[in-house]
Amino acid sequence: MKQSRNRAKARVIPQPQTGPWVAAFLMLALATFWASLSLAQDKIISSHGYSYYGDLTYPADFEHFSYVNPDAPKGGEISIAAPGTFDSMNPYVSKGRPGALASRVYETLMAEARYPLALPADAHGEMYGLLAERVEYDEGKTWAIFHMRPEAKFADGEQVTAHDVVFSHNLFLEQGLKSYAEGVKKRILSAEALDDLRVKFTFATGISRRSLIDQVGSTPVFPQHWYERTGARLDEPRLDAAPGSGPYQVYSVDVNRRIVYARNPDYWGWHLPVNKGRHNFDKIRVEYFADDTASFEAFKAGEYTFRRESNSKKWATGYDFPATEKGFVVREEIPDGLPPTPQGLVFNLGKEKLKDVRVRKALALAYNFEWTNESLQYGLFKQRHSYSQDTDLQAVGLPEGDELAFLRSLGDVVPPEMFTEEAVLAHTSKPDRLNDRRNLRKAMKLLDEAGWAVGDDGKRRNAKGEPLTIDFPISSAGSATLSAVIESYVGNLQKMGIEAVYEKVDPSQFTLRRRERDYDMIMSSYYPVLDTGTGLVQMFGSEAAEYSVFNPAGLASPMVDAIIEASLNAQSQQEEDTALIAFDRALRYERFMVPTWYNDSYWVAYWDMYEHPEDMPPYDLGTLDFWWVNPEKEAALKASGALR
Repeated sequence: MKQSRNRAKARVIPQPQTGPWVAAFLMLALATFWASLSLAQDKIISSHGYSYYGDLTYPADFEHFSYVNPDAPKGGEISIAAPGTFDSMNPYVSKGRPGALASRVYETLMAEARYPLALPADAHGEMYGLLAERVEYDEGKTWAIFHMRPEAKFADGEQVTAHDVVFSHNLFLEQGLKSYAEGVKKRILSAEALDDLRVKFTFATGISRRSLIDQVGSTPVFPQHWYERTGARLDEPRLDAAPGSGPYQVYSVDVNRRIVYARNPDYWGWHLPVNKGRHNFDKIRVEYFADDTASFEAFKAGEYTFRRESNSKKWATGYDFPATEKGFVVREEIPDGLPPTPQGLVFNLGKEKLKDVRVRKALALAYNFEWTNESLQYGLFKQRHSYSQDTDLQAVGLPEGDELAFLRSLGDVVPPEMFTEEAVLAHTSKPDRLNDRRNLRKAMKLLDEAGWAVGDDGKRRNAKGEPLTIDFPISSAGSATLSAVIESYVGNLQKMGIEAVYEKVDPSQFTLRRRERDYDMIMSSYYPVLDTGTGLVQMFGSEAAEYSVFNPAGLASPMVDAIIEASLNAQSQQEEDTALIAFDRALRYERFMVPTWYNDSYWVAYWDMYEHPEDMPPYDLGTLDFWWVNPEKEAALKASGALR
């Protein structure tokens, strides 16, 4: 079996010097592409899987993914925690707060990666048949026909048909998120059921072939008969979930307290190679807690059995309770092969006061990573700089070679300083005190230059006499350490004469404020960049910047738009990589987020009855996917009285 191209945790290498780009790259690439398209349409490809460049790690006759244990025992229960509350079992609701894991009951035409789940977890950018046994498409990717498995059934026993696929596609367009629906309508012209088991999608011409086949192949499929019978809507909260076709279905719901999913013994797809060694627990139980303190105490008492830790203080000092001392609870640090999630302090660029980059630079300088990490986080984290951190897509130094030629080819949308200044790095601070005076002086000078002068009362105001205020909401379900981090940051802002406040709000209110972008700053995140796709448009593009929930900053940059478009039209992996290195450089230049910290390992603690493959795949922890219960260990814990 060939090795897939591994992007994660690769050595940061010098950017490629071969094949110089010319100023007319975009025009030439597009002209060449469309000139060859009519010829490409004549060649039909039929495959058990799909990747954009056609390279697949697993052949048509593969038995299972290489990292799973195909003989993993089935049975037992795993229980995890969730913060706050929920009021819906519809995962696609536009208002309200859906229950954790609610989307797991539904399947897609191709077994796909739903962030943060990677499937397969040892190869990136590949998908293999699930509801569809194969996909057929012309080489020019102007259409695709999915041939569905006749044995596929929803949990209520009804067959999954091509008509359900078309219905689901249209449901997302009519009742789904606006940014998603608008983007899909422009790229996918039609969805048609050719018969009960064949569905054809026709794609728009004159656009990139990216995110077309994989887009429709990864759309969840809902039962049309259920929606027509109940009159339910996709955008409304409800507690009665539509039956899915997946291996787990909703077993019980206790609002704001507990959700239980049960493995369906009559699941139609146990025989599929994509499912071998996976979905091993009989039940997955989700316990809800008001905050992280209550959640941790419940874990210590055995009320739930698996915890992924993100709180450095707890990881460093909190696990010396009796169950760990007796060996009932184990801790593990498992390497994380993905680039870290680009999380940080995000600016709302829709606020007039934050449109000035000098203001954003000044506010960024108030964050002291070094002090925060040493004083509040036990020195356990690293500082993030890049949206493709620790991969070969991370921009370094000045642009050179292919990247330099590529940036020049974009014309005036690229500011001159992009060519003369090195890639933006997170600033450094002194670790011995929170308020690094050197950085605060720089910040206050920037605010002065931006027209926010200090008055006699020590407050900063603009020429109209309006105070510089920063409203920073955080969820009350978050950890005490996160609250301390934000409090220390806000304290530094206040020292500069800014009327900054952070407020704890309940999780449902926090979700609403995030959706409506009712904040000046917020602790939030984007997805890490490993390859290109139209998802970059939703996250970073200008067209949906005012309302996309995937773009909490509201970033709208002609330079970023141009680079996304070029990456989508790349004709080789090298061209794509060059564009994405420039993309990382451009995102960092825009300074719409203050990068905070990251951890290159998973911190996990669990009651000692779970096991996982010895050789873990790079792209996913996979706890709910390919871990399993050791029945002897489970019995021993219960016999000892450690667990009920």
